[in-house]
Amino acid sequence: MKFKSKVRNKVRNLEGRSQRSRIRGFTLIEMVVVISMILVLLSIALPMYNRSILHSKETRLRQDLKTLNEAIDNYSLDKGHAPQNLDDLVQAGYIKFIPDDITGSNTWQTQQEDPQNAWDPNNTGIASVRSGSDAEASDGRPYSAWDH
Repeated sequence: MKFKSKVRNKVRNLEGRSQRSRIRGFTLIEMVVVISMILVLLSIALPMYNRSILHSKETRLRQDLKTLNEAIDNYSLDKGHAPQNLDDLVQAGYIKFIPDDITGSNTWQTQQEDPQNAWDPNNTGIASVRSGSDAEASDGRPYSAWDH
């Protein structure tokens, strides 16, 4: 009798343990389903995130182009001649610093003024600035084709 009761108690203990272990953890299928759902959400979110980053860089480029070209115009009107380089704008106080191009470095392309339209035909300066990047923008044009 004692033996049978001991066996019954052990069987009960084993059954209780297996129920508890099932309650505590996750099955492999549950983990695969959750990971799959996370991957699907990431595959949707990452392209949207990348587009928003590109949009913010392009917006910054547009603003920088506008600021630089306006500073060139103001400098030309105030001084009576166009600046010889972008550092002239900083030294004269028209801008605090030369912003980086969309490439992340100072790769601006400066376009010289037409000698016929220059204040001083013998001393031409910068007429405008464009991006130095030939990478394609979200609108399909290269950044170097953008004007302010």
